[in-house]
Amino acid sequence: MSKIIIVDDSNTMRQQVRQALAPTGITLVEAVDGQDGLTKVKADPAIDIMILDVNMPRMNGIELAEALHKEGRIAKGLKIIMLTTEGHAELIQRAKAAGAKGWIVKPFKPEMLLATVKKVAV
Repeated sequence: MSKIIIVDDSNTMRQQVRQALAPTGITLVEAVDGQDGLTKVKADPAIDIMILDVNMPRMNGIELAEALHKEGRIAKGLKIIMLTTEGHAELIQRAKAAGAKGWIVKPFKPEMLLATVKKVAV
């Protein structure tokens, strides 16, 4: 199955995502902000799905998606799901342009996150 990185500056949110996905047996990696996420994704080519928050220090989720898109990582099969409190149309468009395949607004239902992960994993 997939290897997923959860990139969110909230420890509580990372824990909620981890709990939602843990029963599936998916390998999970965590990053505390966009810069940490970028470093970890570059170091581990096995990561194939990212769950990103938008609002984070040092590098936000949209900037992270754009950086990975520019480097060609999205073209190599990395899939992005945005998980955020934001719902602005312009942010959603920027994320889609950078390769995001899903957008979930917090608070989220675990079954919705799991369904979205399964959908993008194919």
